[in-house]
Amino acid sequence: MSPLYLLLRSVRLIDTYPGLIMPYMTFAMPLTVWILTGSIRQIPRDLEEAAHVDGASRRQSFTKILLPLAVPSIATTGILTFIYCWNEFLFALSFTLGPERQTVPVAIALFRGQYQVPWGQILAAAVVATAPVAVMVLGFQRRIVQGLTAGAVKG
Repeated sequence: MSPLYLLLRSVRLIDTYPGLIMPYMTFAMPLTVWILTGSIRQIPRDLEEAAHVDGASRRQSFTKILLPLAVPSIATTGILTFIYCWNEFLFALSFTLGPERQTVPVAIALFRGQYQVPWGQILAAAVVATAPVAVMVLGFQRRIVQGLTAGAVKG
């Protein structure tokens, strides 16, 4: 964590949105590649070859055949990456200085009362912060299951 902080400080990205976006992308990339690699390898190569035989260009076979088959995996990967970035705490706490750029988990963690912990406000904020993710997952539940099982069986 310290080298990353020193690097971001040397290029003046502490307390900026790009200073948060770059580590999020860097640490989310392995999960993204892992999920998409397994699912895209399961798409039969014969489909692409059949499209070429029928006269489709490489671009057409990608957009008309491969991309629609990969949509569940892409949706699953996008949702899981969003949830990871939405819930991430350590980078947001370390790389932001003021409340203007803090993420929701950091803001909830910094709720304080003078003499007591405001548990009611903390729990209400946690419910409000969880609601968008829950709605998104419920809306894309079928795609998530399809995407997670797409690369699960090697045949």
